Amino acid sequence: MVDTAVYMAKVAEQAERYDEMVSHMKDITKHVPLTLVDRNLLSVAFKNLIGARRAAWRIVSSIEEKEISNNRENRVDNLKVYRAKIEKELNETCADIFHILDDE
Repeated sequence: MVDTAVYMAKVAEQAERYDEMVSHMKDITKHVPLTLVDRNLLSVAFKNLIGARRAAWRIVSSIEEKEISNNRENRVDNLKVYRAKIEKELNETCADIFHILDDE
C-alpha cells in the first residue's frame, strides 16, 4: 500500500498533478510515519500546489486593480468573489498541511 502510494505520488509529480500527489502522500501519513523521502515528496506536493494558487491570486489581484482603475465596478465585484475563492483554497491547503504535520 505505502510503496504504491509513494510510486503514484512520484508519477503524479512527473505529470505535474500536484493535487493528486498530495492525496497520495496523505494516504501514506494515515498508515506509517513519514521517511525523509516521504517528507520531501510531501513538501514538493504542497509547495507546488500552493505556488500555483499564489500565482493565480497574484494574477487575479492584478486584473482586479486594473479594473478598479478603469472604473468597471461590475467586473471588480466578480473578481473580488473569484479572488476570495482562491484565498479560501490557499487557506484550506495551508490548514491541511498543518494538520498533517501536527498529526505526524
